Amino acid sequence: MTQHRLPAAFIRGGTSKAVVLKRADLPGNEAEWPTLFAAILGSPDPNMRQLNGMGGGISSLSKICVIGPSTRPDADIDYTFAQVGVVNDAVDFSSNCGNMSSAMGPFAYDEGLVDGPLNGQAIVRIHNTNSGKIIAARFRVASGRALVAGDLTIPGVHGTGAPVVLDFLDPTDTFGRGLLPSGQQIDCFTLQDGREVNVTMIDAAVPSVFVAASDVDGDTCAHPSELDNDIALMTRLEEIRRQASVVIGLTADADSAARRIATPKVAMVGTTAHYEDLSGQSHAPQAQDLQIRMISAGQAHRAVPVTGALALACAAVVKGSVVATVLAPDADPLNLRIGTPSGIITVGATRDAEGGGISAARILRTQRRLMDGHVYAPLQSTLKSRRSDFKKEKIPCSTTK
Repeated sequence: MTQHRLPAAFIRGGTSKAVVLKRADLPGNEAEWPTLFAAILGSPDPNMRQLNGMGGGISSLSKICVIGPSTRPDADIDYTFAQVGVVNDAVDFSSNCGNMSSAMGPFAYDEGLVDGPLNGQAIVRIHNTNSGKIIAARFRVASGRALVAGDLTIPGVHGTGAPVVLDFLDPTDTFGRGLLPSGQQIDCFTLQDGREVNVTMIDAAVPSVFVAASDVDGDTCAHPSELDNDIALMTRLEEIRRQASVVIGLTADADSAARRIATPKVAMVGTTAHYEDLSGQSHAPQAQDLQIRMISAGQAHRAVPVTGALALACAAVVKGSVVATVLAPDADPLNLRIGTPSGIITVGATRDAEGGGISAARILRTQRRLMDGHVYAPLQSTLKSRRSDFKKEKIPCSTTK
C-alpha cells in the first residue's frame, strides 16, 4: 500500500464541513493523529486550496471529527475535534467546533453507535473531549434514521434542513479559570502601534477575546475578504489574540500563542448598521442586536463559529463587558440577534437564578451527511495499532418519544 485507507464520512454540520472518523479506526497512539489529519485534509498548502486533500481552503472546511465510546457516565459518546491549518500543518485540539457538534448525535444514531427510538425525538449527550463539556443534541428521527429534510434555515447554508437543537450545558470555565479568566469584565491591552484597547476575555464554549471594532479601526459590516486583505487590521487582531492567550493562561508566551491557532478566538463587535451579507441580502439595523466579525485560525470567518456565537451570548449578559456596551437597548439575552457575514443568527444564554452564573447556551443548527466510504492519506505515519472495542458495543442514549 502507498496510502492509508480509513473508513470515513464527509458531513456538513451548520456552516462547517469535516471528515468524520471513528476512534476505532485510528492509531491507538494519539501522537500519530496530527500528521495523519493534516495529510487527509491536504495541509500544508501555501496556495490555500488544499487540492491534495479533503480540505476546502478555509478554516471552516479544514476540520476533523473523531467519535468514540463515552469515557464519562453522563454522556453517550465522546467527540474530539481537530482544527487543521490550511497554509501550515498545525493541528489544534484546544477547542470544540460548535457547528460540527450538530452532526455528531445524528451520526452516532445513524451508525448504530447509540440506541434510540425508531421514530420520534432522540437525545444524544455528547462529551466534547476538547472542552470537557456536555452537549445535549435533540433531533427528530424516522424509521431509524435521523431526519435531514426540514424547514429550518441557517445563514450561510442554502436551502433548509431538519433542526438539531444544541444545549451547551454549563458552558463556562472550559480550562479552569472561570467565566472571566482574568477576573475582570474589561482589560486594557497596549498594542505595538501604541494604541490602547479595551477587551473582554471570556471562557464560555470556547475561550474568546472581544474588542470594539472602532478601537482597532475595523468595520463589522465588512466582507470577510476585505478583512483578510487588511494586513494592518489582521495584525492588530492577532496581537490581541496572542496577548489574551498569555494573560488568561492558555500559553506561556506570544510565540506559543501563535502556534495555538484555534484558541482563543478573537472578534470585533459593533453596534447595528445596515449591511449586505455574502448572498447579497440586505439587513436593517433594527433586525439585529449587534454585529460581529470573528477570526478563526487566522482567517475572517464567513459566518461565525457556533462556539464563538455562544461565547458572545454569554459575554452579552456580563454587565460592563465590551459586548454589553454595543448591544441594542432592547436586546433579549435569550434571543440575541447577531449580524454575521452570512446573515443574522439567534443564540441565547441562560443565567443560573441561584448562583448567578451561566447554566446553558442554546443554538439551532442543521446537518447533512454528504458522502461516506474511505479516505486516503499518504503513508506519513504508522497505523500499527487500532482499537476494536468501539465496534463491539452499542452505548445507550437518552430518548424521548
